[in-house]
Amino acid sequence: MFFKSPLRAAVLSLCLIGGVLPSSSTSAEAVLTAPGGSEELTQRLRSASSALGAASQADAQELLAAALSDYRTLVQVLYDAGHFAPQVNILLDGQEAARIQPLNAPRQINQVRITVVPGPSFRFSHAEITPWPANSDVEPPAGFATGQPATTGVLRDTGASGLRAWRRAGHPKARLAQQAITANHRAHTLDARLTLAPGAQLRFGALQLAAPSNVRAEAIQRIAGLPSGEIYHPDLLAKSATRLRRTGAFSSVTLRAEEQPNPDGTLDYLATVEDMPPRRLTFGAELSSSDGVELTTTWMHRNLFGGAEKLRFETRLSGLGSSNDIDGRIALRLDRPATLGPDDNLFYMVEAERLDEEHYTATQGLGGIGVRRVYSDQLFAEAGLGFNSILATDAFGKRRFKYIAGFLRAEYDQRNSRVDATEGYFINARLTPFFGLDGTDAGLQVKLDGRIYHGLGGNDRLVLAGRAQLGSVIGPSLSNASPTLLFYSGGAGSVRGHEYQSLGVPVGSNSAGGRGYLALSGELRGKVTDKLSLVGFFDIGYVDSDAFVSSSSQSHSGAGFGLRYDLAGIGPLRVDFAYPVDGGTDDGLQFYIGIGQAF
Repeated sequence: MFFKSPLRAAVLSLCLIGGVLPSSSTSAEAVLTAPGGSEELTQRLRSASSALGAASQADAQELLAAALSDYRTLVQVLYDAGHFAPQVNILLDGQEAARIQPLNAPRQINQVRITVVPGPSFRFSHAEITPWPANSDVEPPAGFATGQPATTGVLRDTGASGLRAWRRAGHPKARLAQQAITANHRAHTLDARLTLAPGAQLRFGALQLAAPSNVRAEAIQRIAGLPSGEIYHPDLLAKSATRLRRTGAFSSVTLRAEEQPNPDGTLDYLATVEDMPPRRLTFGAELSSSDGVELTTTWMHRNLFGGAEKLRFETRLSGLGSSNDIDGRIALRLDRPATLGPDDNLFYMVEAERLDEEHYTATQGLGGIGVRRVYSDQLFAEAGLGFNSILATDAFGKRRFKYIAGFLRAEYDQRNSRVDATEGYFINARLTPFFGLDGTDAGLQVKLDGRIYHGLGGNDRLVLAGRAQLGSVIGPSLSNASPTLLFYSGGAGSVRGHEYQSLGVPVGSNSAGGRGYLALSGELRGKVTDKLSLVGFFDIGYVDSDAFVSSSSQSHSGAGFGLRYDLAGIGPLRVDFAYPVDGGTDDGLQFYIGIGQAF
């Protein structure tokens, strides 16, 4: 075997004479075979080989350097696969690469022949890691046991599991103290004994700022909420870092432990943060044949007062180019992180909106205060209270509504992607109790949006996606409820193939929104190429004058197909063509253009 040759000196010599010897860049024939090895192992060896990759474009000196590095690389791949007695031969034009003297390096190499004899697979004759914490929720890998295949990967995983177990038991300075590994080449076995040094159990100490930031140090400490005095746990440390990232004020966050614990058994941490640019401006656009063009713009300040306060200003114009008048919305929201606790944000909001819809017009203004709690990366909830004044004209005439309204909203997101999910589900629920003023009726609005995704075939080439939307207004009669609380069906967000808000409850020759609403959508998404996808879909919607839909509710449906072109980082570009299937309409073919999946 030749993988123990003094490669470092050879490579250094090649580098030193690189400017002396003439260079000849040719394409060399390169082959790697592994007699006795599996096809999977052979492919791993080929993928790891530098010489195979360099043969088509490197000159002779570079190819020799790549071949010399391959000895160690290929042996490591074999060790990882449990072969601890391999033989590696690398022939350059018939001469073993490890025997080529750098001062006599060839000016041209035409052929590279790599032969790897893996040798027998080794198994553990003894597998032991000590000490292990009692009642730990972490177990050593199942493969680290007597009689199991011995690989360096299993050894690495076992050591990492031991360190993770002790750290989860409150020992942040745990380390691997000793590895006693002996190979028996006659019996093809490996004796592995790993010894851990747990160190002392420590508690969280103070959090200090490693370098200045535009966010005040006191605010960073408050937002992180490092649980000083509690026994160390890596999940608690990760949670503090996540809280800082969640503010959006930092591009990177690192929490690093001090080298030495304090005499009182606590361990201090240093926070290293990099500030994001304080301001951000974004815009979006969406086009449909029925709704016209919708433009949205947002401006945000990430650190308004130096405490990572987020001020968000939003504007929207829609209905451009459609038969309806232009709608508009202006909203302002200020979020103050860690106001009531490290996971609680206090927010204030003010909003003014003009709606000119198909069956009603409304001008409303609202203001309120609320709190947002983040329970995990997947779950958050918001609750708030505010005042809402609405001047509306619909099928029942012109009226004013005044409400003191509260709301409770929760969102649970288990999708594997927010812009193009192939697995998981998403649930958004909102309850809005409203109390009428000056003769306005009280009641409760309920909204639910649920989505589910399931990939089929290799690499999720086919994806089934489903969506259900439920709405209900409980309390006031249809004629005594603000039209902004009621529900219509039709358009890109509910039933494609029908015009926006085309389905409601008949009131004389006009139409009003319903108190009950249900919309169901299904899509089959299939990849044509890595970038291009074809989608088929079917949507159906129900609207009722009662709070819940039934078999007698007004309904319509639509179906069609769409194209998606993936835009890295922002989701697919969407084009949908839909035709009404049921619902008594002569609208004909509708099309929709936007960014991101329909749901």
